[in-house]
Amino acid sequence: MLEGTPHDPMFKSMHNIIHIDEKWFYMTKKSEKYYLLPDEDEPYRTCKSKNFIAKVMFLVAQTQSRFDAGENETFSGKIGVFPFVTHEPAQRSSINRVAGTIVTKAITSVKRDVVRSFLIDKVLPAIREKWPRDDLKSTIFIQQDNARTHINHNDPLFCEAATKDGFDIRLMCQPANSPDLNILDLGFFSAIQSLQYKEAPKTIDQLIDAVVKSFENFPSIMSNRIFVSLQLCMVEIMKVTGSNKYKIPHINKERLERIGQLPIQIKCDPILIQEVKNYLNME
Repeated sequence: MLEGTPHDPMFKSMHNIIHIDEKWFYMTKKSEKYYLLPDEDEPYRTCKSKNFIAKVMFLVAQTQSRFDAGENETFSGKIGVFPFVTHEPAQRSSINRVAGTIVTKAITSVKRDVVRSFLIDKVLPAIREKWPRDDLKSTIFIQQDNARTHINHNDPLFCEAATKDGFDIRLMCQPANSPDLNILDLGFFSAIQSLQYKEAPKTIDQLIDAVVKSFENFPSIMSNRIFVSLQLCMVEIMKVTGSNKYKIPHINKERLERIGQLPIQIKCDPILIQEVKNYLNME
């Protein structure tokens, strides 16, 4: 993740790394706070059990956004958000629909074959469609965590699909037990979930629309802040020799961004890097 000279190292821009991860999004929370006008009615919420609120798992793919010299967005970095659902005809009639109506059902058990099919049929086509045309020859890495349901980086079906149309797309895994090394866990998921909770979905389809809308409405400029936090976390991890006993550092990124001094690449102390290398050689 480092580049530059040994005396002046800095983190790579990571423009060619796509972070993917899965997350459950719930229809609502157990308790909600509403600010209402005097003549407004309190929203009426129902579910069969507050301990089993309807939910859908989503696969999200995000990379770093890009801007030109005039701070105009050239690439949002948003590859896509993909719900794990199926569409089946209703088996019997109800007050909401007649038998045979196509309904959306959440996949409650996401296994390796499902993840593989989503990567090949949804994520890879989205990358080919949205990736900047002037950067097609670079190698693109998809970073995933080490969940058991994830495919291996050398999965033959994925590797075959990843080289179509002249693309060079590869899988890699983040270090185990390191959620702070994935921008989705580091801040992106919580940000879009807070936007999603502003909606009031009552069906699975409405929940999907709310999550997709929140994903699209998330400001691209804020994803750069999360990438800066990612690099700062890498520095802290090196300081504690690979442990997770550290606090996420804060450098007032919003203020730096406002005055035009928020860096895309963080410099790293060469002495710290040498200490880490010596520690690894001892191991």
